[in-house]
Amino acid sequence: MAKLEMTTMRSLLLALPLSMALLSGGCSSAGELPVRTLGPGETAYALGSGDKLRITVYGEDKLTGEYMVDSGGSVAFPLVGAIQARGLTASALAERIAGALRQGYLDAPSVSIDVLNYRPYYILGEVSKPGEYPYADSLTIFSAVAKAEGFTYRADERRVFIRHKDEAGETLYRLDGATPVLPGDTIRVLERKF
Repeated sequence: MAKLEMTTMRSLLLALPLSMALLSGGCSSAGELPVRTLGPGETAYALGSGDKLRITVYGEDKLTGEYMVDSGGSVAFPLVGAIQARGLTASALAERIAGALRQGYLDAPSVSIDVLNYRPYYILGEVSKPGEYPYADSLTIFSAVAKAEGFTYRADERRVFIRHKDEAGETLYRLDGATPVLPGDTIRVLERKF
């Protein structure tokens, strides 16, 4: 009887490291993934294709109006033509338009810009309603999933792929409530492994 207990004990001790490795491998993989945060340069909204803007030139009603950032990243503005907007903040674009208007059109133009509609984001994979959704300021993965009516029962709620609008590939991130979403992002919620 003692010999049987020793054999069983030895088998359990040999199996323990393998069991621990298997258990920790499944859990640590999500913990080792990068957490997506916004750097200082990303906190200010950068304009891009598909944004709808309200450009106001004070005292110039004929120049004031709604404008779209086209697929090339430019805004066609009266008198001065196409002005590159992609990658600029709204205030930087306002300065660029004011500078162009000072070149023989207006003496001291005062320009302000409001973003009326941000370009959308896209969510795919294991959510109830995948598709295109309008961006809202300070959007996170959890609020994006909520707009898509939640995770499916097969969803991996620990990891998510995100691809920025101008990037070639997607990056795997740890999914948590603070994971930010930017306009134009494509989010892909994975299927969990059983």
